[in-house]
Amino acid sequence: MRYHIWTEGCQMNEADSEKLAAGLAKLGWEPTPKPDAADLAVVNTCVVRQKAEDRAAGYIGRLRKLKESREGMQIAVMGCMVGPRTDDLRKRFPFVDVWARPQNFDVIIRHLMPENDLGGEFWPDTFPEPKGPTAFVPVVHGCNKFCTYCIVPYRRGREKSRTVDDVTREVASLASRGVREVTLLGQTVEAYGKDLPEIDGASRRPDLADLFASLSALPDIKRIRFLTSYPRDMTDRIIRSVGQEPKVCEHFNIPVQAGDNAVLAAMRRGYEIEEFLDCVGRIREYVPQAALSTDVIVGFCGETEAQFGRTMDVLEQVRFDKVHVAAYSPRPGTIAWRNLDDDLPQEEKMRRLHAVEELQKRIATEINAALLDTTQEVLVEGEKDGTFTGRNRTNKLVHFKAEAPAYPSGAAIGEFVHVRIAKTTPWSLQGHRVTAGVAAVA
Repeated sequence: MRYHIWTEGCQMNEADSEKLAAGLAKLGWEPTPKPDAADLAVVNTCVVRQKAEDRAAGYIGRLRKLKESREGMQIAVMGCMVGPRTDDLRKRFPFVDVWARPQNFDVIIRHLMPENDLGGEFWPDTFPEPKGPTAFVPVVHGCNKFCTYCIVPYRRGREKSRTVDDVTREVASLASRGVREVTLLGQTVEAYGKDLPEIDGASRRPDLADLFASLSALPDIKRIRFLTSYPRDMTDRIIRSVGQEPKVCEHFNIPVQAGDNAVLAAMRRGYEIEEFLDCVGRIREYVPQAALSTDVIVGFCGETEAQFGRTMDVLEQVRFDKVHVAAYSPRPGTIAWRNLDDDLPQEEKMRRLHAVEELQKRIATEINAALLDTTQEVLVEGEKDGTFTGRNRTNKLVHFKAEAPAYPSGAAIGEFVHVRIAKTTPWSLQGHRVTAGVAAVA
């Protein structure tokens, strides 16, 4: 029997898909790259943005014709499109065989083997099969923040942390199969451990710093990343540990969302911009070489031109390495959808979005230009037509050549190489491989 999984959305969804794939493999199922040959087609959905929801719905619709032409084919839909109630979804897509909420993989497995009581023993040692030298590892599921625009707490539930031992066992398993870099995932990843029992004798609960230390002890893991951050959860202890643990990469993804306090209050973000900027200041004090990325929503309910201008001022002041920007779209079921007026025209939202993109293009151009003629340590993640691709410690995309005769074999996926940067753009660095031993600059 063969399965195909189509995934839309964030890294958490990617990790969920890989976890389900591991469970299917445990049942003897094999993957297929196209749904045409699949006995089971799984659609892992995202509804954080309207475009993501539309893509998922469109893909589900296309599978209907395929199912009609393939006797016995089944369709499963999982992810954030699936809420506690599925009545409306079942009416909209009556041809779907099984619906599964995020992380609720047992529903699909039980559907395939309804006579088999899997109990609680099926998943604990069912770790994903890595697809390369990097892997995403969820460490805390759900979110307690309930920002007014966000559907995630209603779909993924409240924050629930995995134990340090559980995460370490999964990462050790990944390392034994060639993974050299892991990214620890959470909707607000510094919330990790708040719901776990206190550490014996320490009078505190485990936190992300403890997890960094445990994973750093695994010899085959060379890099540790983490996302997404939240200012009020980011303690000095966690920030300092990023600078002190050699394997933890100096990169913070810390969404600001808006630069105006009234807009932040309407979003119910739980902090004012001064607190956010203080957090950025502590990061740059304790980890001076750190790169920062952020998320911004433009055109939120009632956002004035002056308020948008304050967001632009913050972006200019902080100078993030990367900005993910989205135009606000109301998500049914959220607080904003129920109580706030989506009063900005789409044209104005897109104007503001493009303004952020243009500002960030200039800033990223200037930041990356400073890396010209430096040597970067790069983990090789892929190759196409003789050009290798990977990232440096601060998460910048690097493309490079490994010319013969110096490197007749080019580079191996999963290898750490040194790359001399010969060209920079706002989005990536380009260069050529150089001999080991040349000092790398992060």
